[in-house]
Amino acid sequence: MKITKDEIAYVAHLARLDFTESEYEKFTSQLNDILLYMDILNKVDTKGLEPMSHATPLHNAFRDDVEMKSLPVEASLANAPDDNGDSFIVPKVIE
Repeated sequence: MKITKDEIAYVAHLARLDFTESEYEKFTSQLNDILLYMDILNKVDTKGLEPMSHATPLHNAFRDDVEMKSLPVEASLANAPDDNGDSFIVPKVIE
C-alpha cells in the first residue's frame, strides 16, 4: 500500500473534514489505486518525446474579424420585453 488510513485521517483532520469509517476505507482504496497507477505511468519510457501542455493540438477557433453591416435596430429589438424605439429598457440597478 502506498497510503494508509492513518494518512487519510491526518489529511482529513488538516482539512477539517469528518468522514465515516466506510468513507476512510473507500478513500484509502481509491487514493492507493491512483498512486499505484502513477507508479505504472512513471515506468513508461518518455525519452525523445517533447513536453506538451495539452493532449490534442490547440487551434484558434475564432473567425477573422471582418467588418460587416450591423443588425438593424428593429431586428435587434424584435424580442425585447420593453424598448423605447431605439434601445432596450431595463430595470434601474443603481440608486
